[in-house]
Amino acid sequence: MPSIHGRHAAPTRVRASRQARTSSARKRTAGTKRAAIALTAILTLAGGASAFAYWTTIGSGTGEATTGQSVEFTITTGASVGEIAPGNAGEAIGFTVSNPSAGPLTLSAIAVTLADTTGTAWVPPAGCLIADFTATVTTAPSWGPIAAGGTVTGTATVTLANTGVNQNACQGVTVPLYFAAS
Repeated sequence: MPSIHGRHAAPTRVRASRQARTSSARKRTAGTKRAAIALTAILTLAGGASAFAYWTTIGSGTGEATTGQSVEFTITTGASVGEIAPGNAGEAIGFTVSNPSAGPLTLSAIAVTLADTTGTAWVPPAGCLIADFTATVTTAPSWGPIAAGGTVTGTATVTLANTGVNQNACQGVTVPLYFAAS
């Protein structure tokens, strides 16, 4: 019997050693399987993400844009200083040029004439000659861009020339001024 036990003892050791190797191999195989599954999943996702299809086509369309509209300057006058009389310095009238638009406007010139609100030349009363009057811009506003809602100011002067003849018909006359800005 001792010899049978001896036989059994040796295979037991061999079996234990074989079991240890088999268990270790199973762990490696399970780890390798997990790695292979993970790698397969990653490659499948990456392949799926980079795979694409598309249609090629051409197309056309229409659209439109609308330009802004020109807005005129607004010109208002203030109080006058002085008096219109034959041969004197005349009457100075302050004026303001306003930009009522939503964007900047450029002021490059302003003119003043003896005319009504429509720009029609003034017709003085009989005996008073329009040629004896002069209207000029004596202090020009700043030329150039005026910001949206901005203003610039200037001064115009109206004089009456002393012609050496009776100009009584021009006394007490209101002289209309017409301003044009560009």
